[in-house]
Amino acid sequence: MADILKNRSEVAKDLTWDLNLIYATEEDMLKDLEEMQRICRHITETYRGRLDTAERIDGCLREYHRLTEIMTLVMHYCDLAVSVDYYDEHAQENNGKVGRISSQIESEMSFIKSEIMEQDEETIRAAMRLTQRHRCYLSDILREKKYRLSPETERALSALGRTLSAPYEIYNAAKLADMRFAPFTVNGKEYALGYSLFEDDYEYEPDTAVRRAAFAAFSKKIGEYENVTAAAYNANVQTEKTLADLRGFDSVFDYLLFDQKVSEEMYHRQIDRIMEELAPHMRKYADLIRRVHHLDKMTYADLKLPIDPDYAPSVTIDESRRYIEQGLSIMGEDYVEMIRTAYRERWIDFAQNQGKSTGGFCASPYGKNSFILLSWNNRMSDVFTLAHELGHAGHFKACNDAQSIFDTNVSGYFVEAPSTMNELLMGHYLLKTNPDKRFRRWVLSNMVSNTYYHNFVTHLLEAAYQREVYRLVDAGRTVQAETLNRLMKETLTAFWGDTVELTEGAERTWMRQPHYYMGLYSYTYSAGLTVATCMCDRIEREGACAVEDWKKVLAAGSTLTPVELAALGGIDISTDAPLRATIRTIGDMIDEIIKLTDELEREQTGRGGMTDGSL
Repeated sequence: MADILKNRSEVAKDLTWDLNLIYATEEDMLKDLEEMQRICRHITETYRGRLDTAERIDGCLREYHRLTEIMTLVMHYCDLAVSVDYYDEHAQENNGKVGRISSQIESEMSFIKSEIMEQDEETIRAAMRLTQRHRCYLSDILREKKYRLSPETERALSALGRTLSAPYEIYNAAKLADMRFAPFTVNGKEYALGYSLFEDDYEYEPDTAVRRAAFAAFSKKIGEYENVTAAAYNANVQTEKTLADLRGFDSVFDYLLFDQKVSEEMYHRQIDRIMEELAPHMRKYADLIRRVHHLDKMTYADLKLPIDPDYAPSVTIDESRRYIEQGLSIMGEDYVEMIRTAYRERWIDFAQNQGKSTGGFCASPYGKNSFILLSWNNRMSDVFTLAHELGHAGHFKACNDAQSIFDTNVSGYFVEAPSTMNELLMGHYLLKTNPDKRFRRWVLSNMVSNTYYHNFVTHLLEAAYQREVYRLVDAGRTVQAETLNRLMKETLTAFWGDTVELTEGAERTWMRQPHYYMGLYSYTYSAGLTVATCMCDRIEREGACAVEDWKKVLAAGSTLTPVELAALGGIDISTDAPLRATIRTIGDMIDEIIKLTDELEREQTGRGGMTDGSL
């Protein structure tokens, strides 16, 4: 088990990302911060109250485009510094300063949309004809027109942007700064505990006593913060409900799905089908985990156990590069070169340190390279995580290169497709490298327990729970810790039935994810993976022509809706056929894992044991 986490200053430089790729020095960032303010003043003085012609709209948007590019760099530079060290007071101060100034600028710039919306449709369409760069931006303004509030109200809401995001900041402060975990003891041995230690190590710990004790200690500690976390979450959802009502949406669901450009039917279908049709397959998989690990019972603390923990090799960072290059080589040499560059130029933060954000993400500031955060644990699952985040990097490299910054805000419904596609390509590559039964079972179980479990179970259950929260909010209710615990437990019970015992603490799972502060985001993981599964099948069957179609999809950015993006790749997500095909794929993989396990157990009995495997 990992030692107590280091401070950020003690981490080896080559394990960290290089934010100098955005700005060589902090002084350079501060100069751009001043430039942001200068451009803002110029736009306001030149165009406020004058956006009444197509030419002026076009001129204003050209300058606003430049302002947005600079703001993206400044905000990423400061926010990324905080994400790796919430104890860095200087980074926090910079981020707070930039956040305040950015909110002020966004408030000032709110007049642009408001004044354009006040123009007649022909003037707006004339501006759309002047340049391709602004066409989608202006098209979205026409779409939003009926929900836009008065210019004064929009300006006030923009000015409150930082305040409205306070619930998320409170959540992160409680989780990453205030929450300190005491060690726990099992059979006389003391074990260190922390958020990332629990989620990255103990959930996979093969020693049942240690794993379950870690879950109990972790759950007890986060339980001490359930009321403040619930208060932050309730403030967030009540704000969303208020904004939905102010803007005239029929429900908070319609409001949150509006920017995703998908129907409420598509949203509910994703949750309902998986809860109903995937659950039986995953219960079989949970029962297989219980069987192969000889557990007395299957508890919630046991669900992350690998099928064959002795087989999976330890993977170094350097080895991960070779696996990912080879696994994603089907995407072409330019894609592989991006991967090489990511390692060489330190786009990736591998380090484990105190105060670092948990989980993984990829940030892709327009005009620069991507920045990937994860905590490296020398597991093959880390390789899949990194391939996932490189999928985001490849996606935004393609669309940032091809599109205006206004056309890179890809719908949340689709945004996880390129990342989960990479996980599938990695799995398919590994399956082709070795015909050994144990190896094949290991790869398949890794795909099920990581790629599909993570996206179709973990995040989908978040989404199912979240839907119940919003239903209460839509009905005028508030939510407290007791209510949130109950909803989470009911959601888990509906999915796992009596196959999994929900030990005390399982009901607090809602406290562990930041996704609830990002609107209806959790369900999009399974939506993206549905597209990825079907697209991966096309690539496997058709090769280069399907890859080229996929590259066109990646480059399209937000110029197309999710339905249109999927159609460009040859997939029709207007029906439930792709989702049901994906659920069948998962079920088939689980059935094969069970079949291979039965065969391996018979062979083991025949030869008196199995040896550890390797790649």
